[in-house]
Amino acid sequence: MNTPTTLRANAEDQAARFPDLLARAEHLAGAVLLGAHGRRRAGVGDDFWQYRPAQIGDSRRQIDYRRSAMGDQEFVREREWQIAQSVMLWVDQGASMRFSSDTKLPQKIDRARLLGLAIAIMLQRGGERVGLTGTALPPRSGRPQILRLAELFCQDDPADYAPPEHRLMIPHARALFISDFMGDLDGVTLALTKAADRGVRGVLCHLLDPSEEAFPFTGRTIFQSIGGTLSHETLKASDLKSRYLERLAERKSELQRLCALTGWHYGLHHTNTSAQSALLWLYSALDTRAGVAA
Repeated sequence: MNTPTTLRANAEDQAARFPDLLARAEHLAGAVLLGAHGRRRAGVGDDFWQYRPAQIGDSRRQIDYRRSAMGDQEFVREREWQIAQSVMLWVDQGASMRFSSDTKLPQKIDRARLLGLAIAIMLQRGGERVGLTGTALPPRSGRPQILRLAELFCQDDPADYAPPEHRLMIPHARALFISDFMGDLDGVTLALTKAADRGVRGVLCHLLDPSEEAFPFTGRTIFQSIGGTLSHETLKASDLKSRYLERLAERKSELQRLCALTGWHYGLHHTNTSAQSALLWLYSALDTRAGVAA
């Protein structure tokens, strides 16, 4: 039972994490932002974007005669595409994500929050609306939205495994789910199916600690869920390795199959690898114009 004392301690802990997460996410987003134009593209709008050489099929009304008069080639004045799209995020904050096999490595939830907030910052700088799946935070633009995202990302879920939030999927939007996907996959199947029914495409970022790939355990070992609801003791942990790795491979295969069926991208990321490279991949995978291999 939560007492006023424990509630205050939890609130203070979350408040302490908030500015650090925001600062790190802004630094990461700034380090990998893809050029000054970001996601901007030619289209219907009021703001000038660029000149380009005239091509067959261009209307004579598109020619910018002042720019063309500077040389022997005709140029078209392009405007920036101004129809903002919505991107919905779900970052698994269940207890299983609060795991790290080494003090030198970030917890899975720390990396997930960092990537989720950094991609939100990049997308907003590109003129897109970002929010959370469900009812907590509908997609919006502006600095206050980033601050609210950072605040909500700092709230832990007490459940061992949190299923994806699938409510209020905006038709034809995009989505990003970040999780270790260690729980029941029925929730993932439901979320992706509902998303596909509404024309939503997106990315599954499968985030694992390196020990969850290597299974380096031997001898007497007690395996316990972070939430403490599950526990298993064995005298020969190495005997479990082949079965565990087989189950993990099956899980990856099932997630990839779900993504293929629903038109989503699947990507695997480990907490001992670069957050910057993961962010670049996520940014490209969320671009509906790009065919990105998982």
